[in-house]
Amino acid sequence: MASLPPPLVATELPGLPPPRRGKVRDVYDLGTELLIVASDRISAYDFVLAPGIPGKGKVLNQMSNFWFERLSGAAANHLVATDVRDFPSNLARHRDLLEGRSVVVRKADVVPFECVARGYLAGSAYRELVEFGAVCGIPLPPDTPRASRLPTTLFTPATKAETGHDQNVPFEVLTETLGADLAARLRVTTIALFDLATHHATTRGLLLADTKFEFGIASSGELLLIDEALTPDSSRYWDAALWQPGIEPPSFDKQFVRNWLDASGWDHQSPPPTLPDDVVRGTLERYVEAFCRIVGREPSL
Repeated sequence: MASLPPPLVATELPGLPPPRRGKVRDVYDLGTELLIVASDRISAYDFVLAPGIPGKGKVLNQMSNFWFERLSGAAANHLVATDVRDFPSNLARHRDLLEGRSVVVRKADVVPFECVARGYLAGSAYRELVEFGAVCGIPLPPDTPRASRLPTTLFTPATKAETGHDQNVPFEVLTETLGADLAARLRVTTIALFDLATHHATTRGLLLADTKFEFGIASSGELLLIDEALTPDSSRYWDAALWQPGIEPPSFDKQFVRNWLDASGWDHQSPPPTLPDDVVRGTLERYVEAFCRIVGREPSL
Protein backbone atom coordinates (compact mmCIF):
# COMPACT_ATOMS: atom_id res chain seq x y z
CA MET A 1 0.00 0.00 0.00
CA ALA A 2 1.40 3.40 -1.00
CA SER A 3 2.46 5.90 1.63
CA LEU A 4 -0.37 7.94 3.08
CA PRO A 5 -0.59 11.42 4.61
CA PRO A 6 -0.79 11.73 8.41
CA PRO A 7 -4.15 10.72 9.90
CA LEU A 8 -6.82 13.38 10.20
CA VAL A 9 -7.76 13.07 13.86
CA ALA A 10 -9.72 16.32 14.28
CA THR A 11 -11.19 18.97 12.02
CA GLU A 12 -11.55 22.70 12.47
CA LEU A 13 -13.48 24.54 9.78
CA PRO A 14 -13.22 28.32 10.15
CA GLY A 15 -16.52 30.01 9.49
CA LEU A 16 -18.55 27.19 11.02
CA PRO A 17 -19.52 26.66 14.66
CA PRO A 18 -17.35 24.17 16.59
CA PRO A 19 -18.29 20.59 15.79
CA ARG A 20 -19.79 17.98 18.03
CA ARG A 21 -17.17 15.25 18.16
CA GLY A 22 -18.06 11.59 18.41
CA LYS A 23 -15.59 8.75 18.64
CA VAL A 24 -14.97 8.98 14.89
CA ARG A 25 -17.12 11.71 13.32
CA ASP A 26 -17.16 15.49 13.62
CA VAL A 27 -20.65 16.92 13.08
CA TYR A 28 -21.17 20.56 12.04
CA ASP A 29 -24.52 22.32 12.26
CA LEU A 30 -25.29 24.07 8.95
CA GLY A 31 -28.70 25.32 10.02
CA THR A 32 -31.29 23.15 8.30
CA GLU A 33 -28.73 20.42 7.54
CA LEU A 34 -25.63 18.82 9.05
CA LEU A 35 -22.12 18.29 7.71
CA ILE A 36 -20.66 14.97 8.90
CA VAL A 37 -16.91 14.49 8.56
CA ALA A 38 -15.40 11.03 9.14
CA SER A 39 -12.04 11.48 10.85
CA ASP A 40 -9.25 8.88 11.03
CA ARG A 41 -9.74 8.36 14.76
CA ILE A 42 -10.05 4.79 16.00
CA SER A 43 -11.39 3.68 19.36
CA ALA A 44 -11.23 0.45 21.31
CA TYR A 45 -12.39 -0.44 24.82
CA ASP A 46 -13.93 3.06 25.08
CA PHE A 47 -10.61 4.83 24.47
CA VAL A 48 -9.68 6.87 21.40
CA LEU A 49 -6.28 5.52 20.37
CA ALA A 50 -3.22 7.22 18.96
CA PRO A 51 -2.23 7.59 16.26
CA GLY A 52 -5.26 7.47 14.01
CA ILE A 53 -5.48 5.19 10.96
CA PRO A 54 -4.65 7.25 7.83
CA GLY A 55 -7.50 7.10 5.33
CA LYS A 56 -9.86 5.17 7.62
CA GLY A 57 -12.44 7.95 7.61
CA LYS A 58 -12.57 7.95 3.82
CA VAL A 59 -13.07 4.18 3.74
CA LEU A 60 -15.92 4.41 6.26
CA ASN A 61 -17.62 7.32 4.51
CA GLN A 62 -17.43 5.87 1.02
CA MET A 63 -18.54 2.42 2.16
CA SER A 64 -21.54 3.92 3.99
CA ASN A 65 -22.49 5.85 0.87
CA PHE A 66 -22.36 2.64 -1.19
CA TRP A 67 -24.72 0.90 1.24
CA PHE A 68 -27.05 3.89 1.63
CA GLU A 69 -27.58 3.90 -2.13
CA ARG A 70 -27.88 0.13 -2.45
CA LEU A 71 -30.44 -0.12 0.36
CA SER A 72 -32.45 2.99 -0.49
CA GLY A 73 -35.34 0.92 -1.75
CA ALA A 74 -35.76 -0.67 1.67
CA ALA A 75 -35.26 2.42 3.83
CA ALA A 76 -35.00 6.15 3.28
CA ASN A 77 -31.74 7.70 4.50
CA HIS A 78 -30.47 11.08 5.61
CA LEU A 79 -28.16 11.84 2.66
CA VAL A 80 -28.50 15.19 0.90
CA ALA A 81 -25.11 15.39 -0.87
CA THR A 82 -22.07 13.10 -1.05
CA ASP A 83 -20.01 15.01 -3.65
CA VAL A 84 -18.21 18.09 -2.31
CA ARG A 85 -19.11 19.94 -5.52
CA ASP A 86 -22.75 19.74 -4.41
CA PHE A 87 -22.08 21.03 -0.88
CA PRO A 88 -23.22 24.51 0.21
CA SER A 89 -21.06 27.28 -1.22
CA ASN A 90 -19.69 28.31 2.18
CA LEU A 91 -17.86 24.96 2.34
CA ALA A 92 -16.03 25.47 -0.96
CA ARG A 93 -12.74 26.54 0.66
CA HIS A 94 -12.69 23.31 2.68
CA ARG A 95 -13.19 20.97 -0.28
CA ASP A 96 -9.69 19.46 -0.20
CA LEU A 97 -10.16 18.39 3.41
CA LEU A 98 -13.76 17.24 2.95
CA GLU A 99 -13.24 15.30 -0.29
CA GLY A 100 -14.17 11.63 0.11
CA ARG A 101 -14.75 11.76 3.86
CA SER A 102 -17.85 13.89 4.35
CA VAL A 103 -21.56 14.16 3.58
CA VAL A 104 -24.30 16.74 4.00
CA VAL A 105 -27.38 15.20 5.58
CA ARG A 106 -30.91 15.98 6.75
CA LYS A 107 -31.45 16.69 10.40
CA ALA A 108 -33.43 14.12 12.35
CA ASP A 109 -34.40 13.29 15.90
CA VAL A 110 -32.15 10.34 16.71
CA VAL A 111 -33.83 7.17 17.97
CA PRO A 112 -32.04 6.52 21.29
CA PHE A 113 -31.28 2.85 20.57
CA GLU A 114 -28.82 0.95 18.42
CA CYS A 115 -30.76 -1.39 16.14
CA VAL A 116 -28.63 -4.52 15.99
CA ALA A 117 -29.21 -7.45 13.64
CA ARG A 118 -27.43 -10.79 14.03
CA GLY A 119 -27.10 -13.67 11.61
CA TYR A 120 -24.41 -15.52 13.56
CA LEU A 121 -23.73 -16.01 17.26
CA ALA A 122 -20.75 -13.83 18.12
CA GLY A 123 -19.49 -11.10 20.42
CA SER A 124 -21.79 -9.95 23.21
CA ALA A 125 -24.57 -12.24 21.97
CA TYR A 126 -22.46 -15.33 22.63
CA ARG A 127 -21.41 -14.02 26.04
CA GLU A 128 -25.06 -13.39 26.96
CA LEU A 129 -26.06 -16.88 25.87
CA VAL A 130 -23.35 -18.45 28.02
CA GLU A 131 -24.33 -16.37 31.06
CA PHE A 132 -28.11 -16.15 30.74
CA GLY A 133 -29.20 -18.80 28.24
CA ALA A 134 -30.73 -16.11 26.02
CA VAL A 135 -29.77 -13.15 23.84
CA CYS A 136 -31.68 -9.95 24.68
CA GLY A 137 -34.34 -12.16 26.21
CA ILE A 138 -34.52 -14.42 23.11
CA PRO A 139 -33.90 -18.02 24.20
CA LEU A 140 -31.46 -20.20 22.24
CA PRO A 141 -30.27 -23.75 22.88
CA PRO A 142 -27.55 -23.41 25.54
CA ASP A 143 -25.15 -25.61 23.56
CA THR A 144 -25.33 -23.41 20.43
CA PRO A 145 -21.71 -23.20 19.21
CA ARG A 146 -19.95 -19.88 19.03
CA ALA A 147 -19.97 -18.37 15.52
CA SER A 148 -22.79 -20.69 14.43
CA ARG A 149 -25.40 -19.53 11.95
CA LEU A 150 -28.60 -18.52 13.73
CA PRO A 151 -31.86 -20.13 12.58
CA THR A 152 -33.26 -16.68 11.76
CA THR A 153 -32.03 -13.10 11.86
CA LEU A 154 -32.21 -11.78 15.43
CA PHE A 155 -33.11 -8.20 16.28
CA THR A 156 -31.23 -7.34 19.47
CA PRO A 157 -31.49 -3.61 20.29
CA ALA A 158 -29.07 -1.83 22.60
CA THR A 159 -28.99 1.43 24.48
CA LYS A 160 -26.85 4.19 22.96
CA ALA A 161 -24.04 5.07 25.36
CA GLU A 162 -22.12 8.34 25.01
CA THR A 163 -19.39 6.77 27.14
CA GLY A 164 -18.86 3.14 28.08
CA HIS A 165 -20.45 0.15 26.40
CA ASP A 166 -23.86 -0.04 24.78
CA GLN A 167 -26.13 -2.39 26.72
CA ASN A 168 -28.30 -5.00 25.02
CA VAL A 169 -31.97 -4.76 26.01
CA PRO A 170 -35.07 -6.88 25.34
CA PHE A 171 -37.45 -5.77 22.59
CA GLU A 172 -40.02 -4.95 25.27
CA VAL A 173 -37.83 -2.03 26.39
CA LEU A 174 -38.13 -0.51 22.91
CA THR A 175 -41.88 -0.94 22.99
CA GLU A 176 -42.17 0.70 26.41
CA THR A 177 -39.89 3.60 25.45
CA LEU A 178 -40.85 4.28 21.83
CA GLY A 179 -44.33 2.82 21.51
CA ALA A 180 -45.38 -0.40 19.81
CA ASP A 181 -45.70 1.03 16.28
CA LEU A 182 -42.23 2.59 16.06
CA ALA A 183 -40.59 -0.37 17.80
CA ALA A 184 -42.17 -2.75 15.28
CA ARG A 185 -41.09 -0.56 12.33
CA LEU A 186 -37.53 -0.50 13.61
CA ARG A 187 -37.43 -4.28 13.95
CA VAL A 188 -38.91 -4.96 10.52
CA THR A 189 -36.71 -2.38 8.79
CA THR A 190 -33.53 -3.53 10.54
CA ILE A 191 -34.06 -7.17 9.60
CA ALA A 192 -34.94 -6.27 6.00
CA LEU A 193 -31.77 -4.18 5.62
CA PHE A 194 -29.63 -6.86 7.22
CA ASP A 195 -30.99 -9.62 5.02
CA LEU A 196 -30.41 -7.57 1.85
CA ALA A 197 -26.86 -6.76 2.94
CA THR A 198 -26.21 -10.38 3.88
CA HIS A 199 -27.15 -11.52 0.38
CA HIS A 200 -24.78 -9.02 -1.26
CA ALA A 201 -21.92 -9.86 1.12
CA THR A 202 -22.36 -13.56 0.38
CA THR A 203 -21.90 -12.92 -3.34
CA ARG A 204 -18.55 -11.34 -2.45
CA GLY A 205 -17.33 -14.26 -0.35
CA LEU A 206 -18.06 -12.60 2.98
CA LEU A 207 -20.37 -13.46 5.86
CA LEU A 208 -22.10 -10.58 7.63
CA ALA A 209 -22.19 -11.87 11.19
CA ASP A 210 -23.87 -8.83 12.72
CA THR A 211 -24.27 -5.09 12.34
CA LYS A 212 -25.86 -2.11 14.04
CA PHE A 213 -27.98 0.56 12.42
CA GLU A 214 -29.03 3.96 13.68
CA PHE A 215 -32.30 5.62 12.78
CA GLY A 216 -33.78 9.07 13.11
CA ILE A 217 -37.19 10.68 12.64
CA ALA A 218 -37.29 13.55 10.14
CA SER A 219 -39.45 16.61 10.78
CA SER A 220 -41.92 15.12 8.29
CA GLY A 221 -42.23 12.01 10.48
CA GLU A 222 -40.30 9.85 8.00
CA LEU A 223 -38.07 7.12 9.43
CA LEU A 224 -34.49 7.61 8.19
CA LEU A 225 -31.40 5.42 8.24
CA ILE A 226 -28.67 7.72 9.58
CA ASP A 227 -25.05 7.92 10.77
CA GLU A 228 -23.25 5.06 8.95
CA ALA A 229 -24.22 1.80 7.34
CA LEU A 230 -22.51 -1.59 7.31
CA THR A 231 -18.93 -0.38 7.71
CA PRO A 232 -16.18 -2.38 9.44
CA ASP A 233 -16.68 -0.04 12.43
CA SER A 234 -20.31 -1.08 12.86
CA SER A 235 -20.31 -4.59 11.41
CA ARG A 236 -18.60 -7.94 11.77
CA TYR A 237 -17.56 -9.36 8.40
CA TRP A 238 -15.96 -12.81 8.10
CA ASP A 239 -14.25 -14.51 5.18
CA ALA A 240 -16.74 -17.22 4.19
CA ALA A 241 -13.89 -19.58 3.27
CA LEU A 242 -12.55 -19.50 6.86
CA TRP A 243 -15.84 -19.91 8.72
CA GLN A 244 -16.63 -22.94 10.84
CA PRO A 245 -18.95 -23.21 13.87
CA GLY A 246 -17.18 -23.15 17.22
CA ILE A 247 -14.48 -20.62 16.35
CA GLU A 248 -14.88 -16.95 15.42
CA PRO A 249 -12.80 -16.38 12.28
CA PRO A 250 -10.72 -13.21 11.85
CA SER A 251 -12.93 -10.24 11.06
CA PHE A 252 -12.40 -7.25 8.79
CA ASP A 253 -12.59 -4.62 11.51
CA LYS A 254 -10.69 -3.25 14.50
CA GLN A 255 -10.53 -6.62 16.23
CA PHE A 256 -6.95 -6.64 14.92
CA VAL A 257 -6.30 -3.58 17.12
CA ARG A 258 -8.09 -5.09 20.13
CA ASN A 259 -5.99 -8.25 19.81
CA TRP A 260 -2.78 -6.22 19.83
CA LEU A 261 -3.93 -4.23 22.85
CA ASP A 262 -4.82 -7.44 24.70
CA ALA A 263 -1.39 -8.91 23.98
CA SER A 264 0.45 -5.70 24.95
CA GLY A 265 -0.13 -6.08 28.69
CA TRP A 266 -2.27 -2.94 28.86
CA ASP A 267 -4.62 -2.91 31.86
CA HIS A 268 -7.59 -1.40 29.89
CA GLN A 269 -7.85 1.42 32.48
CA SER A 270 -4.76 3.60 32.19
CA PRO A 271 -4.06 5.57 28.99
CA PRO A 272 -3.61 3.03 26.18
CA PRO A 273 -0.25 2.45 24.47
CA THR A 274 0.56 4.04 21.13
CA LEU A 275 -0.23 1.82 18.16
CA PRO A 276 2.93 0.70 16.32
CA ASP A 277 3.27 1.28 12.58
CA ASP A 278 2.61 -2.34 11.66
CA VAL A 279 -0.68 -2.35 13.57
CA VAL A 280 -1.75 0.94 11.96
CA ARG A 281 -0.97 -0.39 8.50
CA GLY A 282 -2.50 -3.80 9.18
CA THR A 283 -5.71 -2.19 10.39
CA LEU A 284 -6.05 -0.04 7.28
CA GLU A 285 -5.33 -3.04 5.05
CA ARG A 286 -8.25 -4.91 6.62
CA TYR A 287 -10.63 -1.98 6.18
CA VAL A 288 -9.55 -1.52 2.57
CA GLU A 289 -9.93 -5.23 1.81
CA ALA A 290 -13.47 -5.20 3.21
CA PHE A 291 -14.25 -2.15 1.07
CA CYS A 292 -12.83 -3.68 -2.10
CA ARG A 293 -14.69 -6.95 -1.65
CA ILE A 294 -18.01 -5.29 -0.82
CA VAL A 295 -17.93 -2.37 -3.25
CA GLY A 296 -15.89 -3.97 -6.07
CA ARG A 297 -13.32 -1.20 -6.39
CA GLU A 298 -10.58 0.58 -4.45
CA PRO A 299 -11.61 3.42 -2.10
CA SER A 300 -10.45 6.90 -2.96
CA LEU A 301 -7.79 7.69 -0.36
